[in-house]
Formats: sequence, structure tokens, C-alpha cells
Amino acid sequence: MSNFHKPVLLKEVVDYLSVRKGELYIDGTLGGGGHTRGVIERGGKVLGIDVDQEALDYVGSELKSEISSSQLTLARGNFKDIDQIAHFNSFDKVAGIIFDLGVSNYQIDTPGRGFSYLRNGPLDMRMDKDLEVKAGDLINILTKGELNELFRKLGEEFNARVISERIVSARRVKKIETIDDLIQAVYGSNRALSPFERAKRFKKIFQALRIAVNDELNNLKEALPKAIQLLKKDGILAIITFHSLEDRIVKQAFQEYMEDGIGTILTKKPIIPNDSEIEENSRSKSAKLRVLKKL
Repeated sequence: MSNFHKPVLLKEVVDYLSVRKGELYIDGTLGGGGHTRGVIERGGKVLGIDVDQEALDYVGSELKSEISSSQLTLARGNFKDIDQIAHFNSFDKVAGIIFDLGVSNYQIDTPGRGFSYLRNGPLDMRMDKDLEVKAGDLINILTKGELNELFRKLGEEFNARVISERIVSARRVKKIETIDDLIQAVYGSNRALSPFERAKRFKKIFQALRIAVNDELNNLKEALPKAIQLLKKDGILAIITFHSLEDRIVKQAFQEYMEDGIGTILTKKPIIPNDSEIEENSRSKSAKLRVLKKL
């Protein structure tokens, strides 16, 4: 599955799921299907959900035999609607659920998707291409105050006010349509930036725009209680996050479920990739895995 996306913490996720032959599992963020493949190889049956049709097409072509043998069912949709999607596909009570909240390698490496500050392309960032609002719309329509709030809250960017002022100033002269347009507006120089400089200056900006375009935090908050309801007794919910905003939501939700007697936390501290995985896949560096067992 490495052509589309290399799964993060694959062994750890599958081990925590304790996959049992014939049991039902849901991969709520299918991506390249790496975690799904791991579950199927241990005998589980998987419902793979993704909003990105290109992800579904890729996995569908890679795992044709698993689909024909009913080990894998594919469904297009947002994981916030996991309850409806699961019911429609007869996955009403499952032994485990996976949420990998990262952007796939394919999405990052495809310039036309607009997810990477390292490649020029349209300011898109939609995981679901049916969404109407793109990142470029936010950049060109939001007021200076709204941009400031967006970058500060969703990107945790300390220079949000200055960045917002530069964007508003630049778009008065010319509409900001591409990634290079945005970089030029914020940086204010024709000098080419190295990959390190781009990452340092634009990682948080792109994070904020992507979260806003896809409503990621609200989707996660909506999905968590529905996932808990779908789990059988002793069912496992495994969630991989990639930034502090997501991780905080998961950590607090798991704590509440434990206090309410709904579940028990299996990861006292989040599991992170080891050095060898980071060396092999540098994008795994910020990943954190938290796991809950339903009581």
C-alpha cells in the first residue's frame, strides 16, 4: 500500500485490536488501506470508510480478492456518520474501530490536491471533493480578524496576526489562487525557500486551513460517541492523531469514558513510532496512538 499511503504504527494498532477470525472491524479513515490489510491478514472482516473517492478506488483495485470474498466492504462517507454507514452495511456491533487522522501520502504528494506547501498547486485541501469551500476561498474571503483567529486557534500559530495582515494586503493587489501565491503573500520575497524554511513557516498555516476546510475537529467530536456505541463489550477503539488539537480531543474523551465507566484506557501514555519507523517514514514522526477498550 506504500504507493498511496504507508500506514503508521501498523503493528501496534493490529496488536491492540487483538483481531479474531470472522469478527467485524471498521476502518473509519481507510486511506491506502494499510491498517485494513493488517486486520484482514489476521482473519478479520473490515468495513473501510473514506470521504476520498480516490482512496476507495485505489484500495478497491489493490484488494479485489478481499472484496469478492466479503472480507472487505468499501463505503464512501465521512467517519462522523460512522453509525449510519455501519448500519447500512450490517456492521452494527463490531470488535474494533480504527481512526487514522493523518493526511495520506497520496494526498500530500499530488499537487492538484493542494495539501503540501512543498509543491505548487491550487489552494484546495478538500479531502472530499464534493465539498464546496476550498482553502483558497477562505484565504480570499475571510476578514483579517477571521484569518487571525483561524491561524491562531487551528494552527496554534504565534504570528497569526502578522500573517493575516500580509495575506489581506497581498490579495488587494492580486487574488491568491495557488500555494506559491500564498507563500509569496506571507513571505514577501521572490527568494526561493528551502523545504526546511517552508516547513518552518507554513506547516501551521496549512494545518489550520486543512482543518477548517474539512471541519476535522468537529467531525472527530461527532464520531467518537458513535464509535463507542458501535463497539461490542471488550471492543477496541484505536485512534492515531498527528497534532495536539486532535490528540487533546481524544485524550479528554477517553478520560470521560473511563470516568463514566464506559471504557478503560489501554494506553496510559500515547504510543509513538520508534526510531526505525520514523527513519523509514518521516511523516510518522508526529503520530500518537491512543487505545480504549469498551466495558
